Amino acid sequence: MEKKNQSMVTEFIFSVFPRFQERGFLFFIPLLLIYLFIVTGNLMIFIAIRLDARLHNPMYNFISIFSFLEIWYTTATIPKMLSNLVSDQKTISFTGCLLQMYFFHSLGNTEGILLMLMAIDRYIAICNPLRYPTIMTPRLCTLLNIGSCVFGFLILLPEIAWISTLPFCGSNQIHQIFCDFAPILNLACKDTSMVLVQDIIHAIAILSTALIISHSYIRIITVILRIPSTEGRQKAFSTCASHLSVFLLFFGSVGLMYLRFSATYPPFWDTAIAVMFAVFSPFFNPIIYSLRNKDMKEAIKRLLCTKEAQ
Repeated sequence: MEKKNQSMVTEFIFSVFPRFQERGFLFFIPLLLIYLFIVTGNLMIFIAIRLDARLHNPMYNFISIFSFLEIWYTTATIPKMLSNLVSDQKTISFTGCLLQMYFFHSLGNTEGILLMLMAIDRYIAICNPLRYPTIMTPRLCTLLNIGSCVFGFLILLPEIAWISTLPFCGSNQIHQIFCDFAPILNLACKDTSMVLVQDIIHAIAILSTALIISHSYIRIITVILRIPSTEGRQKAFSTCASHLSVFLLFFGSVGLMYLRFSATYPPFWDTAIAVMFAVFSPFFNPIIYSLRNKDMKEAIKRLLCTKEAQ
């Protein structure tokens, strides 16, 4: 299907999804199970932290907000992927595409900021333990959570507003598993040289956040290595291991997806990286936070035992 002018553009077609009768059913069930696990796992983490008074501290507060955002981050894309796998009409409206881009990337930006706040929180807790209670107060944590959400959702509004004014002509097929900036801008029949500016802005934001987090963890590791007792080092490192794992997983996939500028991947690898970024990275986060954290595991056990007792 082709659109000749802007007024005719009412929908886009996802061209990478196979028909359900062919190979679509092979992907539908695993993706559905992964989505259910992501939602259930993150919801359990969020509820366990909120209900367990022993976890009412800044570190777990940030984890609970991160888990809550992960539910909506995956909901912005995976349900539409599931629909495309079973439907013959693998389409999305122009407005729906803009909304998917906006919420997916706004939630992703907010999560990136939260990961940075987690790293700073761990840096203060380990490098300045005596000042930690006076610095990371409940009021400051609340303000940081609100600020990260407001910034994450406001920063993309100008870009989405600009894309909404672009005329589209020619093919309306999106060669990706969800609406993303590059595939949509490639369909515009207007000079989109602003794409380079967009890439630069994204790269600066991603690299700046990653550098702040990396610097924090380098300082943390340096301090941990100076702890004389082996038990003390293990205890200090265990509080940071889950955060560091999520950081590497999140920003590794983000880097592959968006720090490539004009470089192109073969279609298979382009789709594979998108799946890792939008599906597998969120899938591993509940596992990392629940299995690598003793306090989190105990809180989830208490939550499950309470439900069973009821």
